[in-house]
Amino acid sequence: MTASKQSIDDLLKATSRSFYLTLRVLPARVRPQIGLAYLLARTTDTIADTEILPLDQRLDALEKLRERVLVQNNGQSSAPLNFGEFAKQQGSASEKLLLEKVGDSLSALQYLSADDQKLIRDVLTTITSGQELDLRRFAQASLQTIVALETDIELDDYTYRVAGCVGEFWTKICRAHLFPRAPLDEKQFIADGIRFGKGLQLVNILRDLPEDLKKGRCYLPMNRLELAGLSPQTLRSPANQAKFLPLYHRYLDQAESHLLAGWNYTNTLPFSQLRVRLACAWPILIGAKTIGKLRTANVNQLQQRVKVSRSEVRGIIAFSVLACPFPFLWRQLFSPTVKAVAPNGNLA
Repeated sequence: MTASKQSIDDLLKATSRSFYLTLRVLPARVRPQIGLAYLLARTTDTIADTEILPLDQRLDALEKLRERVLVQNNGQSSAPLNFGEFAKQQGSASEKLLLEKVGDSLSALQYLSADDQKLIRDVLTTITSGQELDLRRFAQASLQTIVALETDIELDDYTYRVAGCVGEFWTKICRAHLFPRAPLDEKQFIADGIRFGKGLQLVNILRDLPEDLKKGRCYLPMNRLELAGLSPQTLRSPANQAKFLPLYHRYLDQAESHLLAGWNYTNTLPFSQLRVRLACAWPILIGAKTIGKLRTANVNQLQQRVKVSRSEVRGIIAFSVLACPFPFLWRQLFSPTVKAVAPNGNLA
């Protein structure tokens, strides 16, 4: 292993926590590409989330990092990046390290093929476009001035930019390196991969709704709120629970429908791709477990940020490894409430 590759592996161990487990189960032929894309995406996410720094400074940093990714040439570029000011503001040691080691992440691109570099550049361009859109959309947001998305189209666009495109990237990388000649419905396979990513992001949005509202951000579209007789300012009130929960559960249905597409995607993988199947199944099963907890929560309980415990995650991983060779047990791992997969995954 080269020094740069060793540095990236060490950085992944230090910063990726649970994702590192997923990464380690993947075949070695796709591990470097997916790991590097993850590190760079985490870096852009950390920049966007450094709220103590002015909006313009965060947007400028995102643009500079994106430009460096796009013009990277054998690890060289015209100007070094310095995110020292961002690093100083991090409460998390891992996020501080990500920013300090961004040069290592960028240099690692040179070890990948031209095709792999293009896929990473494409996905990071899309991700940063979603982050920039989000920063501008909520520029004036606060607890007193809550800003909401307008329509489901905007929500779908956002979930594609920050997560659906990751499913597309994952699909193309794995297809190219692991099963290029497998007979698959390519269009459907990619579409399910995109919905897989969207579903995971939508679960995060629904779980984090109370915290986002405190920051003045509402990802539930205004047109849906108005139809339910709600406003962003009233969503956290127990007095509006009877109006809020039916709408909230419809979005849980949508998230579950996306995850069902992801499950179909997982089971479309060639049988020989056991490692990839497990790596895909784990976030789906954790997401489905999260949805189950959110479905049974009232408005007060949702304020506590419902989450799946570490012991539950370990149980999911252990049982899926045991069930993987046995189709009957495997099929029982995911039993969604939503049985049909809508073509676009949107609410009716």
